Amino acid sequence: MSAASADIAPTGAGQAVMARLDELAAFTDEPGRITRLYLSPSHRAAAAQVAAWMEAAGMATHVDAAGNIIGRLEGEHPGLPALLLGSHIDSIRDAGKYDGPLGVVAAIAAVDEIRRRGALLPFAIEVLAFGDEEGIRFPTTLLGSRAVAGTFDERSLAARDIEGSSVEEALRLFGCDPAAIPGAARRRGETLAYIEVHIEQGPVLERIGTPLGVVTAISGASRFDVTVYGRAGHAGTTPMDLRWDAISGASEMVLAAEAIAKAAENLVATVGTIAVPNGATNVIPGLVRFSLDLRAPVDADRAAAEMRIRAAFDAIAEQRRLSVSMVRYHDAAATPCDPALADGLAAAIAGLGLDAPRLASGAGHDGMAIASLCPIGMMFVRCKGGISHNPAESILAEDADLAVRALVDFILSFDPGRLQRPPIGSSS
Repeated sequence: MSAASADIAPTGAGQAVMARLDELAAFTDEPGRITRLYLSPSHRAAAAQVAAWMEAAGMATHVDAAGNIIGRLEGEHPGLPALLLGSHIDSIRDAGKYDGPLGVVAAIAAVDEIRRRGALLPFAIEVLAFGDEEGIRFPTTLLGSRAVAGTFDERSLAARDIEGSSVEEALRLFGCDPAAIPGAARRRGETLAYIEVHIEQGPVLERIGTPLGVVTAISGASRFDVTVYGRAGHAGTTPMDLRWDAISGASEMVLAAEAIAKAAENLVATVGTIAVPNGATNVIPGLVRFSLDLRAPVDADRAAAEMRIRAAFDAIAEQRRLSVSMVRYHDAAATPCDPALADGLAAAIAGLGLDAPRLASGAGHDGMAIASLCPIGMMFVRCKGGISHNPAESILAEDADLAVRALVDFILSFDPGRLQRPPIGSSS
C-alpha cells in the first residue's frame, strides 16, 4: 500500500470483496484450479451466487438471453437511464481469482454502500456480470457485452467448442433463448456510461507505488503471421557465407520488432510463437513461421510501427537472400475512455489522498464492445508483480477497499452532463 493510502482507515469492504472472490474461485470446471468457462456448470453456479449477492445489495436481478447476470438499483424514481458497472466472471484455464470477478464484486459492494447510505440518485445503477470475455470455450469473445451493446453477430451461435457443442446449444442448456438475444440490447436513451474496475494486469502501479490508476484507452491490436523463406541445406557441408538461413533471418526480425517497439512510446510488440516446419538438427532451416502481436492505445502509432517493422523485415530478408511474408489476420481498433469519466475517477481517487496516474490498458476488456453503446471508463487496481492469467494473481485487501471507496465517491458525484460525448440516441 502506498504511503498516502496507509493513512486511510479501511472500511471493511476490501475484506468482504476478497472473501467473495475466494468463494467465486471455488466455482470451477477443473477441480484443483480455476477454470470457469462460458455457459458451463461452473458459470451457472457462479452466476447464481453473483445474483444472490446483487439481491442482498438491494438490486432486482435477471439473466439475459446471452447469459449475462444483471442487477439493477433504481434511482429516485423507476425507469431512469442507468450507469452501468461491471466486468466478466468467465476465466482462462488455470486462472487467478481477480481478472474479471474483481470488477463485478467491487461494483456490488459499491451499490450496497450507496443503498446503505440511503442515497437517491438521479439515475439507476446496473451491475453486469458478463460471461464470455476471455473467449476460451468457444472461438468467440465478448459475446455478452456485444449482446448488451447491440452488436452481437448471430453467426457466433454456430461456433463450437472442442466437444462439438455450439454456442446456441449451450445457451439453451443454460436456460437462455438464443432467439431473444437481440432483445438484450440496450434501447435508445437507456444507458449513460459504463465503468469497469479491473486489476491492472501489468506492473506499472506497483512500480510507482500507488494502488489505483485511471485508464486512458484500451489498446488496439494487430496480429500477423510472418513466414520467412530461405533454402534448406546440409548443416555440415554448406559454408556460413553461402547459407540462406531462414531462422537466422527470423531471429534478426524478432529483435528488430523488439527494438522498434522499445523506441516508441506506449507500443508493445510480442512474438509468442515460432516454428521451423520439418526442422532437423543437421539441416539449415529453409522455412520459419512466427507470430507478431502489436498493441498501442493510439491506432496511428500502431499503424506507423507496422510500416517500420515491415520495412525492417524486408531489409533483413534482402540482406540475407531471403523472402518474407507478413499477413495480418486480426485487427482491433483502440478504444479511448471518455475524458470526463477519467477525470471523475481521478477526482474520486484523489479524494482518498492518493495519486491517480493515467495509463493505457494493453489487454482487451468488455468495454471495447460497450463503447459502441455509451462512453466508457476504467479504474485499475495494482496487482503483485503485474502477474495475471496465472494462479499467482494477487491483490491487497487494502487496495480492494480503496477501489470500492473510490467507486462509491465517483457514483455519488457522477454527472452525465459532463460526458464528452452523449450516450447513443440521447440527442433530442
